[in-house]
Amino acid sequence: MKPIDETRPTAPVIHVSPSPHLAQSTTSTRRMMVDVLVALVPVVAMSLFVFRGYALLQLAVCLSGSLAAELLFVKMRGRQSTLKDCSAIVTGIILAMSLPGTAPWYVGVIAAFVAVGIGKIIFGGLGMNLFNPAMVGRAFVMISFAGALAASGFEDVRSAVDAVSQATPMNAYKMNGVVTPLVHLFWGTTNGSLGETSALACLLGGLYLIIRRAASWEIPAGLLLAVLVIGGMADLAGPADGWTVLHHILGGSLLFGAFFIATDPVTSPLTPKGKFIFGLGTGTLIMVLRLFSGYPEGVMFAVLLMNALTPLINRWTIPTPFGGQ
Repeated sequence: MKPIDETRPTAPVIHVSPSPHLAQSTTSTRRMMVDVLVALVPVVAMSLFVFRGYALLQLAVCLSGSLAAELLFVKMRGRQSTLKDCSAIVTGIILAMSLPGTAPWYVGVIAAFVAVGIGKIIFGGLGMNLFNPAMVGRAFVMISFAGALAASGFEDVRSAVDAVSQATPMNAYKMNGVVTPLVHLFWGTTNGSLGETSALACLLGGLYLIIRRAASWEIPAGLLLAVLVIGGMADLAGPADGWTVLHHILGGSLLFGAFFIATDPVTSPLTPKGKFIFGLGTGTLIMVLRLFSGYPEGVMFAVLLMNALTPLINRWTIPTPFGGQ
């Protein structure tokens, strides 16, 4: 045993590290991802109920594609496997829920590899990406396989599944002025991307995320406020054709995007004020695209555009320290 040198001065050990110095030990990336997976349960269950085998196949393709891409790209960078943090599972499920069930299998595979490879790993991995990975993959296949993801790509008139034998509510109104009843949009018995059809399922999952603080309430609040104001103004100024601001809120992927996509903590601002501005901007862009572009939907493009503005919003909304000017 080494003798203690009593002549040597003793001093407390000082650890130097960046803030935060007080943190909840129970909070972790894995814990947050598990909360998102739990919140997705009603959305996934409703998609399986409405789209049956279409939803099951798309989920299997996107999930296996995301896991394989995570393994491959992380290994190429010479790092340890990150599958345990569950982020690849979340990306795969959100990607599947953003695609139509009728999309060919290779669309899901390519979207998954682009989402994980280009959307996340190329930036350095989880926490370093600038854009929402699932939306990067979705945007890539939407541009590359326009036919499969166009209005006709959502429909299969020979299918035994009722939902996919009809046009999506957004396309039906945009192209032919047909207004879907609100009750169908609320329950989700319509065609569309797998996770967007049921407003009730999105609300249940979104409220769980906010209660668990896995998502910031400021983002969906700002987004819904912008849609409510602009949609209300469109109601007053536009023709009385039956399509109201409630159709904008319950229809399409607005609620799914508001709670599950726009709230990605990596690609959204850090401060409460910045998050609210991010939500307002996303909602405004969605309505601009829906009202004035040729697309019936605008959530994906709106989120990606606001992701690009996130560093600027962070700079604008840096809080003033106590005593500062």
